[in-house]
Amino acid sequence: MSRALKLAISGKGGVGKSTLAAALAGLMARGGRRVLAVDADPAVSLATALGISAEAQKRIVPIAEQKALIEQRTGAKVKQYGQIFRLNPEVADIAEICGYPHEGILLLVLGAVQQGGSGCACPESVLLRALVQDLVLHKDEALVLDLEAGVEHLGRATARGVDTMLVVVEPGQASIDCARRIFEMARQIGIRDVRAVANKIANVEDEQFVRSALEGLAVAGMIPYCAQVRTADRNGRGVLEHSSEQAKAAFASILAAVERP
Repeated sequence: MSRALKLAISGKGGVGKSTLAAALAGLMARGGRRVLAVDADPAVSLATALGISAEAQKRIVPIAEQKALIEQRTGAKVKQYGQIFRLNPEVADIAEICGYPHEGILLLVLGAVQQGGSGCACPESVLLRALVQDLVLHKDEALVLDLEAGVEHLGRATARGVDTMLVVVEPGQASIDCARRIFEMARQIGIRDVRAVANKIANVEDEQFVRSALEGLAVAGMIPYCAQVRTADRNGRGVLEHSSEQAKAAFASILAAVERP
């Protein structure tokens, strides 16, 4: 049996990372695969994009906020300095304990570390890094990581386990500039397959702009601007269920592209 697909998705805020992550996770689940979807973006929007109701989302506690779990696994108190704690905490069972099941997808919300910055050597960040490494390197399920705009959750060892990083862009220079920085950061930590996905493409001019701006970089696909997706997001409905046929076809094409060896 071939290894389960491991995808990381990044890009500037607001470009549609969670839209793509939810669509790809949904397509894989509908294809009969076991899927882990991980929201590693502090903006926390993947649950909505998957179609999880606002009421259900209130029951999802981000792992970074689970004080008892963090202290149990690391042996240190949260928000206390000068402690010695385990740098390799046990995390293999956290997905099953903390994941929220939804239509064949197990959602994990990491949450934001509230002290010392994203790179701090605190119990919360150590646990999250160990968890992401375990999900990428050791879990048999397909994985979709919805990252913040960068590669902060991926250490060098973890990055080598990611099959593909998809960098979502929209037709705008700020988005393109951010994407180019992410491409470079991803390569520096050893992710070999990095591709752009253009989102919100309204016309031929948008496509031409993106292709020209990304010249020299791999492009996995183009997603047309879809008013239904915007409406679904506003109303808290799942992206895949409420996309246009053209958008659904684009999502399927992108998944097929990254699955090809």
